[in-house]
Amino acid sequence: MLSPLKISSLSARCCSTFVSRMRLVARLQQDESACSAALQNAQLFLFHRLSPLLLRTQQGTFRPAALRTTDVQAMLERLGLDGTLLEESVLIGCSEQNQVQFCLDVGELDRAAVEQVCGGNFISLRKAFFLLTEPEAPLVAKGQALLRWHQTSGFCSATGKPTQRNQAGSQRVCSRSGITYYPKMSPVVIVLVSDGKRCLLGRQSSFPQGMYSALAGFCDMGETVEETLCREVAEEVGLEVSRVSYSSSQHWPFPHSSFMMGFHASVSPAHSQLSVDHTELEDARWFSLEEISSALQVKTPPRRGDPPVLWLPPKHAIANRLITEWTDHQQRGEEGQ
Repeated sequence: MLSPLKISSLSARCCSTFVSRMRLVARLQQDESACSAALQNAQLFLFHRLSPLLLRTQQGTFRPAALRTTDVQAMLERLGLDGTLLEESVLIGCSEQNQVQFCLDVGELDRAAVEQVCGGNFISLRKAFFLLTEPEAPLVAKGQALLRWHQTSGFCSATGKPTQRNQAGSQRVCSRSGITYYPKMSPVVIVLVSDGKRCLLGRQSSFPQGMYSALAGFCDMGETVEETLCREVAEEVGLEVSRVSYSSSQHWPFPHSSFMMGFHASVSPAHSQLSVDHTELEDARWFSLEEISSALQVKTPPRRGDPPVLWLPPKHAIANRLITEWTDHQQRGEEGQ
């Protein structure tokens, strides 16, 4: 067992490393020359029209392709381009190994040619989320969100004039008015409703076959997150909730960069009859602990033609976290009885 002194020393070193990484990223966002220098020896994650480049490992799993700047420069030269495209790279962070990380969309290049040179495949982010592990999925989600923001923020909403980005890609400034724009996320509430014995899940028609998730909705102007939660549940399934508790939050890249705030909420078993608004949801159902526990064991998505099976969002999705928390709570409650 570590002594208190050793634990304190270890904690201080970890904290110092985190602080140094965060301060490095902040400095690169503000210092154009330092950011340009960092890009010359960075880790680059490529996208093609917002689809990340993934590599298949020897174990059959997938990971984002982390390329060196020199490798990307060589790839561009091989495909007949100069290195000016690298200047469009966007800073996304710094690894635990103190490697500065950028992302770059190469959508103007031939997709198959880039895949052949790099030895990977560009896969849509929705599919990639079911292939990547928890530390990797948020990284490519952040990269895609920043790239999308730059692609849709080329002009000032006040003057209509072009906006210019800084080297890090952390902001854009109107060339006429000087208005500074920063990447934005839309606030979304996601809630797992329970009647004490069952949890409520719904599905939209756009979901993969068999997948159900927690209820979610965007915050309206002037609403608190609690008001949004109550309104969404009332609108979508006709229930009035009580005993709301906060769980956690998460950046979610769909549909266009959302800030998800996760909650648990309760309804009375005597007032749990559903009235589903089918303009909002394709279906909504109560699920037992046994059904949810079995669904959490499903490792791969069902294929077309397979028998119907309940399928849950990927492990790093906040919906999965809410469902897992509810399951753990129910199991602890049963064990204590």
